[in-house]
Amino acid sequence: MKKQKSMDTNYNKQDFQELIEKYLDGKISLEEVKLLVNYYHSFKLENDWVDELGAEEPIKHRMLINILEAIQDEEPQESKIISLLKSNIFKYGAAAAILLFVFFNAVYNSNSLQVQKPAQTIVENNTIQIGSNKATLTTEDGTEIILEKGKSYSSKNLSSNGEKLVYNKTDESAKTVLYNYLTIPRGGEFFVKLADGTQVWLNSESKLKFPVSFIEGETRKVELVYGEAYFEVTPSTAHRGAKFQVLTGIQEIEVIGTQFNVQAYKDDKVIKTSLVEGKVNVKNNSIEKNLKPGQASYLSLDSGKITVSDVDIENTIAWKKGYFMFNNESLESMTNILSRWYNVVFIFENEKKKHIRFTGVLKRSDNIQKLLNKLEKTNEAFFQIQNNQITIK
Repeated sequence: MKKQKSMDTNYNKQDFQELIEKYLDGKISLEEVKLLVNYYHSFKLENDWVDELGAEEPIKHRMLINILEAIQDEEPQESKIISLLKSNIFKYGAAAAILLFVFFNAVYNSNSLQVQKPAQTIVENNTIQIGSNKATLTTEDGTEIILEKGKSYSSKNLSSNGEKLVYNKTDESAKTVLYNYLTIPRGGEFFVKLADGTQVWLNSESKLKFPVSFIEGETRKVELVYGEAYFEVTPSTAHRGAKFQVLTGIQEIEVIGTQFNVQAYKDDKVIKTSLVEGKVNVKNNSIEKNLKPGQASYLSLDSGKITVSDVDIENTIAWKKGYFMFNNESLESMTNILSRWYNVVFIFENEKKKHIRFTGVLKRSDNIQKLLNKLEKTNEAFFQIQNNQITIK
């Protein structure tokens, strides 16, 4: 058996990773969490720490700093932490962050750190399926084609293997614009590559209207009828200067060549546009706002006003990478997101439970029961599954 290290700060990167792995495996003790925090305090002063985290990690160095500041301030934490997943993407950032939050709760609330057995979700009849690649393609003549894994489809300049839809650019320039619709149901997601090479990832309960072919040199227009989509737009320089526009309700996004996320579900009161890279101009009548990478615009459907603020991009686009990432999110807001992916209905027996806040990362490929068990570890909410209805107690 490996001998436990004494309470000092002489650790290397391998020691740090071992402690993280022990937590993820549910085998870490309170003493080892204290060791981890001490180790971080000493190691963060080294010049290579930021490089060690990696610039592309979804949760970056600033998250650790914020958590440490919270620990030092000894302020009570209202939000509960959901168990972190075993994933290299989150290993150094989110894993350490959750460890430090656990340390805060354990040390300052004088609770011993024990890996608790999750409460058992009550299941009477579980017919809930994990979300998957599926969509309905409506062609220009009104024909509806069901797209799903295991079913292939091809026609003219388009083809699908059941997991993605690809439109190929034709040799002949289009003279008239013909539109197709791609509708993603609750419990689904899908990818489409447009005829100009633009790539679009569509989340659950979304609908996109787009041209089968674009007219060379003219503005390329698509419409997010409702839902959420991530766009990776080909630059105008590759299309004789033709700009790209995304219409969403009362909002118009003008694009030069960029990557961005748009969220505009039917029950949303705002349209949120988050810019990952490049440039976009968000418009509503006479109101215009330019976004910089790392910013999001919020268009109020009631007032028509647009506000802009900095946003955690990795949090916003976590869905595209296969994760739910929550940062001080209310349980009500979380259930809205989960209900679309799992195609379920959540019912709150106690209205106060809607306002409980959580922070953490969950995997979209997990079945609903496993995910709810993770939430139940906080002892803040308990769930009962009956068919496609989940009651929160």
